[in-house]
Amino acid sequence: MRFVSVVSVPVGDQEQAKEFYLEKLGFELVAESVFGDDLRWIQVGLPGAQTSLTLVNWFDEMPPGSLRGLVVDCEDLEATYRTLSDRGVLFLGPPSRQPGGVFAVLRDPDGNQLALRQIGS
Repeated sequence: MRFVSVVSVPVGDQEQAKEFYLEKLGFELVAESVFGDDLRWIQVGLPGAQTSLTLVNWFDEMPPGSLRGLVVDCEDLEATYRTLSDRGVLFLGPPSRQPGGVFAVLRDPDGNQLALRQIGS
């Protein structure tokens, strides 16, 4: 094994989720296609990252909003927090020091939680 390439994010409305990840969080569209019986593969990723996200709505075991524990590293968490807050992204609270770095947890439109982290400082 070499690295994690794709993580599935359970969403209710793929188009709304795609808009949020692209326009609010600054992800890029990696791939989008239709497969099977009108299923859509929407893959988004951060510029230069090896790992990307798929916005899925076809796993019964993964209801929309059930994702927790996904950590996205930031160089300047305070600046990222301010920028995303200005774009209307909702956070559970301001950045705070925790074991492993400084964290700020955000919610996507479905309630999935992504933790932004800055190591050090």
